[in-house]
Amino acid sequence: MPKRVKYRKAQRGRMRGKAKRGSVVDFGDFGLKALEPGWITQRQIEAARVTLSRVMKREGKVWIRIFPDKPVTKKPAETRMGKGKGAPEYWVAVVKPGRIMFEVGGTSKATALQALNYASHKLPIKTKITTRPDYETGVQEEKQ
Repeated sequence: MPKRVKYRKAQRGRMRGKAKRGSVVDFGDFGLKALEPGWITQRQIEAARVTLSRVMKREGKVWIRIFPDKPVTKKPAETRMGKGKGAPEYWVAVVKPGRIMFEVGGTSKATALQALNYASHKLPIKTKITTRPDYETGVQEEKQ
């Protein structure tokens, strides 16, 4: 969850359209891309991170490109309607199609693909493993 937020409770919103930014593998060599919209909870992000680090045996580096900054509220069970909005229960990251959620680098291709495949099983949306645009040529250009 964020250290500070401007408002304690947020509206649900809509997840129309594709990701405006964060749709290219920038840091690592391989990335896990979202193919459908959804909310990824803080627990799902952590489960995927643990799986990635476990499969990679702590070699290489993992980048998490999403952050759970949206509070989701919930009213207590068996509560009558009305009396305002419930208290924040957990935090989610809003993910749109095309968003790179996790990146992996500094390890072999086989290990990276296996790790990202296992991590994708921890997430509630369809995903695809992608590579950085200049990976096949083997040329690592510096970003400007």
